[in-house]
Amino acid sequence: MSIEEDAARIAAQGESRPRLARDPVNPAMINNWLEALGDGNPRYAAEGVAPPAMAQVWTMPGLHGQRAEDDPMGAMMAVLDEAGYTSVVATNSEQSYRRHLRHGEHVSATTRLDDVVGPKRTALGEGYFVTTTTTWYVGDEVVADMMFRVLKFKPKPVQAGVLRPVVSKDTEFFWAGTKAGELRIQRWGDVLRHPPGPMPPNGDLDAKPDWVVASGRGTVYSYVVHHRPAVPGKRLPFVIALVELEEGVRMVGEVLDVTSVAIGQSVQVEFVRVDDELTLPAWRVVS
Repeated sequence: MSIEEDAARIAAQGESRPRLARDPVNPAMINNWLEALGDGNPRYAAEGVAPPAMAQVWTMPGLHGQRAEDDPMGAMMAVLDEAGYTSVVATNSEQSYRRHLRHGEHVSATTRLDDVVGPKRTALGEGYFVTTTTTWYVGDEVVADMMFRVLKFKPKPVQAGVLRPVVSKDTEFFWAGTKAGELRIQRWGDVLRHPPGPMPPNGDLDAKPDWVVASGRGTVYSYVVHHRPAVPGKRLPFVIALVELEEGVRMVGEVLDVTSVAIGQSVQVEFVRVDDELTLPAWRVVS
């Protein structure tokens, strides 16, 4: 059976059975959400309601959760895995809300497969775009829904030890800079941002970004020492650090030729040429 035939079969099954949330809507989870997002809107506590964007939170299966047997996303992922499309990345999501959820309400969710489009050639590799709709209920009442789309793709072969970045119109200036031996940082007016983003930090939709060349000097803000698993082309262990630049932004990269570093240690950028198309920024400890 072809991928298209399997997709049609799964879509024809319609919505999955309702999946009941592990817990009712509760203020403890709401408070955690508000704290994490820095949302100080007093309405939620005063009216005993949850932020609308929490709709998906209530029916998440948890760390050890398993997909239901009739889950269409799981079924479609299995088909594509079998066909060699083993990697996945979410591409977009659109949620709609009918009303606020109230403390004590117990939410359930169903999911249906809308369409599977492909094969498509993408920067990540050849793949299929899989679109589902999840609908949330309280009893028989629809309270929210979500269109969710992922790209299930065959990853391109990569050079041993190198995970190639996806270059977009928002990041191409950065990678052009590394190729030229410059560490370029996106600038929105007086504000520097890294990683680069498509929208200004202050919400001014008329603003246009440019960039500045950083000094390349910084200090280790945090780090990990990678011992396992093995990485083709890399000698273990190696160090990946989050470096705070003199300009105030932070950037991740490998620290070269060391097996340990210390918080606050001084580093200097070094550019590692992978091939004609890719040069990676890395760090070297300086005294």
